[in-house]
Amino acid sequence: MRQRVVRVALVAALVALALLAVPLAVVIRASFFADERGELEREATAAAVRVSPDFAAGDPVELPRGQSEGQLGVYDLGLRLRAGTGPAAADSVTRRAVAGSVVQRQIGGELVAAVPVSSDERVIGVVRASTSTQSVWNRILLAWGALLGAALLALGAAVLVARWQARALSAPLESLSRTSQAIAAGDLTARAAHSGITEIDQVAGAHNAMVERLAHLLQHERHFTANASHQLRTPLTGMQLGLETALATDGTDLRAALEEALEQSHHLQRTIDEVLQLATAEPTSATRAGAQAAGELLEQAERRWHGPLAREGRRIEFVLDPATATLPVPGRTTDQILDILLDNARRHGSGTVTVSLRDIGAALALDVSDEGTLSVDAKALFDRGTTTGPGQGIGLSLAADLAESAGARLSLTRTAPTRFTLLLPHAE
Repeated sequence: MRQRVVRVALVAALVALALLAVPLAVVIRASFFADERGELEREATAAAVRVSPDFAAGDPVELPRGQSEGQLGVYDLGLRLRAGTGPAAADSVTRRAVAGSVVQRQIGGELVAAVPVSSDERVIGVVRASTSTQSVWNRILLAWGALLGAALLALGAAVLVARWQARALSAPLESLSRTSQAIAAGDLTARAAHSGITEIDQVAGAHNAMVERLAHLLQHERHFTANASHQLRTPLTGMQLGLETALATDGTDLRAALEEALEQSHHLQRTIDEVLQLATAEPTSATRAGAQAAGELLEQAERRWHGPLAREGRRIEFVLDPATATLPVPGRTTDQILDILLDNARRHGSGTVTVSLRDIGAALALDVSDEGTLSVDAKALFDRGTTTGPGQGIGLSLAADLAESAGARLSLTRTAPTRFTLLLPHAE
């Protein structure tokens, strides 16, 4: 990435320098030759002014001091050199100037300028100034060298800027690549950092949003697996124990055992439906639609939990005001939450477990208490992973999620002895 950016920047810089330097070099060459021709013409003109009208009669000429490396001479109409330096016989440039016009030409290795000398509107002679083209080329080469040095300096600066820009552009992409590799390795907390480059930040933002979504979906799937395992383990174990006891005990009413197993299987089906609905995060209207009479729901819970608690030498009591027995509650959700609270009381509590239902006007209060105590922070108790003993700390977190999905609220209302309260909206 960095090498490509540097190469692109250098190619662009070279093209720009070529487009600038080549025309500039041509302009320098043309300018130096034009300046030299102009200088020769000025020297010849200055010398022509000093030629007196009596030049044709043999009057001597005093020429100004010219260029040290050039020649300056005066020719008469016979095209002979009368003063100064130059070829003894006039060249073609000098002969053309006799016609009365200024002539500039390059002859061989020289630049020549010839200016006619006039008196009374007639030409009486010609001043010829010349210099070697090599001296002009020497100055041109020096200028081209300076131009090349400036171009190399600009190219060096372009290299430095290109390397810096390449680092600035590639560093965020390299960071994004490392972040992607970390995510691929399983670190779903890795996020692409802000770089200050709009386009790269847009890619990083889309990448982070994608990772957030994937992490959420993965967490959702993990929670579903853990919730399903937690909710199905105890009913399956109870069903297996019931069937094994019925088969191992002589004289057992197998029909009654099968009916009990069938009821437990129906409960398992409801459990699966509830966990699936929570996993898909659908609106709560579907959850609230399964209303059930409170008395019937508590009666079913008593049948399920009397045996498991009795086998551990513990009692379970249900306190129900007859006026509340017919009140509807969100059946499936309340059933699941009640199972979680009773299982939590069996595993982590002690003594008698009491379940009571109260009508507090705006809602129904379902209390589940035992004779044990809790020392865990009430705020952290419903966080996933928080546990007061053996277990993975899933149950109470799942119960709180189920309650929220039904528009209810679960809280710890007392720690010694322990009591959980579920506030249920009146189901319609």
